[in-house]
Amino acid sequence: MNRYWSELARRLSPYVPGEQPQIPGLVKLNTNESPFGPSPMAIEAVRSAATETLRLYPDPQSTRLREVLAEYHGVALEQIFVGNGSDEVLAHAFVALLRQAEPLLFPDVTYSFYPVYCQLFGVEHETVPLDDGMRVRIDDYFDRGGSIIIANPNAPTGIALSRADIERLVGARADAPVVIDEAYVDFGAETAVGLIRDHPNLLVVQTMSKSRALAGLRVGYAIGHAGLIQALTRVKDSFNSYPLGRPAQAGATAALQDETHFQTTRSAIIHNRAGLTAALTGLGFEVLPSSANFVFARHPNHTGHALATALRQRAVLVRHLSGPRVSDFIRITVGSVPDLDRLTDALAALLATPSTP
Repeated sequence: MNRYWSELARRLSPYVPGEQPQIPGLVKLNTNESPFGPSPMAIEAVRSAATETLRLYPDPQSTRLREVLAEYHGVALEQIFVGNGSDEVLAHAFVALLRQAEPLLFPDVTYSFYPVYCQLFGVEHETVPLDDGMRVRIDDYFDRGGSIIIANPNAPTGIALSRADIERLVGARADAPVVIDEAYVDFGAETAVGLIRDHPNLLVVQTMSKSRALAGLRVGYAIGHAGLIQALTRVKDSFNSYPLGRPAQAGATAALQDETHFQTTRSAIIHNRAGLTAALTGLGFEVLPSSANFVFARHPNHTGHALATALRQRAVLVRHLSGPRVSDFIRITVGSVPDLDRLTDALAALLATPSTP
């Protein structure tokens, strides 16, 4: 550690993102990126935005993008907030809404950025255990104080809550802000956006990185009552008034207007997920029921670390997460059919080798 670091910088345990290695012929199934390209309309919009106008600052309110998002989700313009990826939107929510007098609540197995934000922003928190099937138990949040954040579908498990369960939660905890992180909702879960009208404590966060295949543009957004959005905007304008550049705003707007591409690619990923689940089950894996663009799986005879390491040696990259309850699992992004064939062929060969740990 450098002697000029602040005490906060010394204490931080930063989030560790998935690898982005440059390995020839790599099958990359570790960071939940789309196996398909973004909408051609989005690509053309980004190209068209790359003009001499880049010398000018972008619209700090991303008005046109927010208008299209509002129309798409059937809400008012003042109910939409956009940011530099959903991670930034979530960070603003931690500061603006989730730092309350009582500890923030979230599952013990969930998106690992949540405890990092708690440490960074001084948010006291408590974790609520998943059940033995790695599912969120909504009733466990009813008799506790504090704000709540839940990823739905959950990450890294991929298991989704029903909209009815989310409605019970926000209704039972009307005294506190509830954030539902819907990064993977488009792959088979029920969105909670429709509940916002009747629940002023609900904020829903989504991203353009997964189902819209725009991870490289970094566009995320939140939907909620105008009062919640105003709080996020106050934080944004105290941090970075221009979070989205002109190409990002243009590309995201165009992607939302190409519903055919969106539906075609998300359906293909859902189809590929079913095939991957069946193949892994046939190889003896336990695969949790996923509503995301990844699966979470473990093998009874092999550790997650050993499998991830052996696959990497064969130029197949999956994600292994250390920690209680998850260290035996590997998380596998749902890729293209050729990439998933490479994965399952490599696993079959590994599992047929007696020396594999």
